[in-house]
This record gives sequence, C-alpha cells and structure tokens, in this order.
Amino acid sequence: MDQENKSGVTEFVLHGLSVISEPALHTPMYFLLSNLSFIDVCLSTFATPKMIVDFLEEHRTISFEGCMAQIFFLHVFAGGEMMLLVAMAYDRYVAICRPLHYVTIMSERRCTSLVVGSWLIGVLHSVSQLVFTVNLPFCGPNQVDSFFCDLPLVIKLACTHTFTLEVLMLSDSGLMAMSSFVLLLISYTVILVTVQRRSSAGMAKARATLTAHITVVTLFFGPCIFIYAWPFNNLPVDKVLSIFYTIFTPLLNPLIYTLRNKEVISAMQKLRHREVSS
Repeated sequence: MDQENKSGVTEFVLHGLSVISEPALHTPMYFLLSNLSFIDVCLSTFATPKMIVDFLEEHRTISFEGCMAQIFFLHVFAGGEMMLLVAMAYDRYVAICRPLHYVTIMSERRCTSLVVGSWLIGVLHSVSQLVFTVNLPFCGPNQVDSFFCDLPLVIKLACTHTFTLEVLMLSDSGLMAMSSFVLLLISYTVILVTVQRRSSAGMAKARATLTAHITVVTLFFGPCIFIYAWPFNNLPVDKVLSIFYTIFTPLLNPLIYTLRNKEVISAMQKLRHREVSS
C-alpha cells in the first residue's frame, strides 16, 4: 500500500521566462532592453553579496585583489550601461524621426554591434581606471567609508600625492558620464521636438516610451555625475548615492520599462491566460 501511494515523479519541468517567446517583443528596442536588464542585474549584484556577508560580520575586510575586482566590475557594468543607454536613445531617434528607414538602419547586425561596442567600451574604460590605481603605494590608512571599494575613496588612501590621479579620474569617469548625459539630453530633445510636431496615435506611445527612458537616464546619471565629476570632496551623501546607483536604480530600471510598456504587459497577460487555460 505504501508503494502505491508514493509518487513516481522524479523531476519537474520549469517553463522559464517564456515571455520572450512573444513575437511582438522581437524588435531592436527589446533586444537592447534585454541587454540593459542583464547589465542592471550585474551592476546590482557585483557588491551586494559582500555587503550582505558584512552585515553578519564584526570585522569587515576585503583583500586588495577583491577591492580591485570590485572597481573593475563596477566600471565595466556602469560604463557599458552608459553606452547602452546612448544606443537605446539612438534606436528611439531612428524609430521616431526616421520611421521609414528604421528596419534598414536598426538591423540585427547593427543592434549586435551596438551591444558589443557598449561592452568593449565598458571594459576599456574600466582597464584605464585600474591602470591609475593598481600600482599605487598603499601603506595605510586602509579604511574605506563605503560598503564597496569605490575608486575616489580608494585613491585617497594612497601614500602619495593624488591630485594628478584625481584629475585623470575626472577626465575619464567624469567626462564619460557628463558627455554621455549631454548627448542623451540632446537626443531626447530632438526626439521630443519631433514628437511635439506630430499628432498621430503613435506619438502617444512614443511619449510614454520616452518618459520611461528619460526617467532611467536621470536616475542613473544623476548620482554618477555627482560622485565622479566632483571627486575631490568626500561628502556623507556620496555613500547614499552609491547605494542608489549601484543597487536601487538597476533594480528599478526593468520595472520602469516594463510597467510603462504596453507590449510587455500584453505579452505577460497572454502568458497568464495561456497558463490558466492549460
């Protein structure tokens, strides 16, 4: 009797995230958005496990190699996200300002090149930052006033005059953040002017999409510019902003895009009805 009551199931089938199977989401914008979501996941988790462990530890330390690794991955993901946001602005510019040429311009090859280029720029940017830091002499103090190794804070601990290094960091990270932000503002201004001149039904959708994009750009670039464009003063608010742009903003980005996007909501509703009926 006991043998008859035992289940014969030895494994379970996971359906996974089948929203991606919706044909309406196979467009350049959603290809770029999926890559942005992946970078956001990486950006929000590169320092989080160590932070969680530190909550349970009284003696919170990190090795020199671990510190350099955090700096490297932070700038890879942050630099890649900046470039990917610029790529998404370009995608929206083509879609709204040159709609008849959209399919030709935003081909699969062009989209792949934009994503690969974003990652390469992120890696090159990060390597250039580590070149400034890894060979510095650190002989004490060794206390970083943050929950992860942030470049401006680590540079200040070097046993040497760091003004030149801070200027180089300003020229690298600060200039990259500022130029990307200004480029995005110009792009969205041109797009908004174009949208303003049109009154078709599709323009309402364009406004909703642009609102989501501008919200993401403001939330991401605001803290970055504040911290890296003025690295010479360490303010208490820097720690709050670091938490904001490394954890909260990357987690919010996918929600901002999906909750304001009719195609994603429609795909999720179709998936829910399919699961209920099956």
